Amino acid sequence: MNLYENHILPRIIDTICGHRAFAEQRGKILPRATGRVLEVGYGSGTSLPWYDAEKIETLIALDPAEGALQLASKAEAAAPFPVEHLALRGEEIPLDAASVDTVVVAYTLCTIPAVEDALRGMRRVLKPTGRLLFVEHGRSPDPATARWQERVDRIWGAVFGGCTLVRTPPALLEHSGFRLEHREELRIERPPPIPGISLVAWNYLGVAEPV
Repeated sequence: MNLYENHILPRIIDTICGHRAFAEQRGKILPRATGRVLEVGYGSGTSLPWYDAEKIETLIALDPAEGALQLASKAEAAAPFPVEHLALRGEEIPLDAASVDTVVVAYTLCTIPAVEDALRGMRRVLKPTGRLLFVEHGRSPDPATARWQERVDRIWGAVFGGCTLVRTPPALLEHSGFRLEHREELRIERPPPIPGISLVAWNYLGVAEPV
């Protein structure tokens, strides 16, 4: 990874994803995580405050940007459960099959190039009784907004580390061997005051199980 992707971009993402509007969405789903948890696209540890510590045995934090993992060190110092780091991409999960109770993806599926391969890897490491928790932005159901997402998608991706605006997370999950157990869709009404941020205001939240 280059200097921008490893050190500058993680700080930008930390500022945006740490905003209250996005943090509130994490708070709706992440407290359901239990046992041995794998968070793919861990970033700077923005999700840490939203886990129910009494339910977590250990958190495996997977992210390719070592700069992002360094940013997480302060939050991890106060974490009431152990955190293990894997500086790898979402397509690279070096864990045994059926060894994880919960997989978490929070504003992550938008940036993984081979996203369906990555999801199949997440399904592989989940126990048969495990669950995948997701909080993601994606394609808007509003035709006008969706057209703008398509128009600026390439430029947006160049600025934000490959992030794409036009994926539909529930469909990706279903195509990759998951069944949706719970699903919500909503538009964040007060996103941070950043130009163009309304393009990621349509969010998908839910719980999926491997099939």
